[in-house]
Amino acid sequence: MFKKLAAQIGWFVIVGCAAAATHWAVAVACVAWGGLAPLIANVIGWLVAFGVSFAGHYRLTFRHQHAPLRRAAVRFFLVSALGFAVNEAAYATLLRLTAIRYDVLLALVLIGIAGMTFILGRYWAFRHSH
Repeated sequence: MFKKLAAQIGWFVIVGCAAAATHWAVAVACVAWGGLAPLIANVIGWLVAFGVSFAGHYRLTFRHQHAPLRRAAVRFFLVSALGFAVNEAAYATLLRLTAIRYDVLLALVLIGIAGMTFILGRYWAFRHSH
């Protein structure tokens, strides 16, 4: 059991890093090259990263849980949307209250949401029920 959990956590970190890097890169590119406001760019980054995150978690992290694809997609979208709502609120607050660069703040917020995503993904979104 510990071995399976350790493997899940390992895949979660790998997929999460790929999704977070995608989110961060798209958001920063939208600001730097597209001239968008950081909070708007953050939405676009999240939407692009959702595809990376769901595909990776469904195929790698939680594959042994055998959740039906459609149900897992809907549930994980809800988990991701909740995480994004917390992300956007924290990001907006930190942008207003600190002098830390927008890109550094976004990286910190993305890391902070990861734990919640793992727990909700493992025990709800990708859970196979009989």
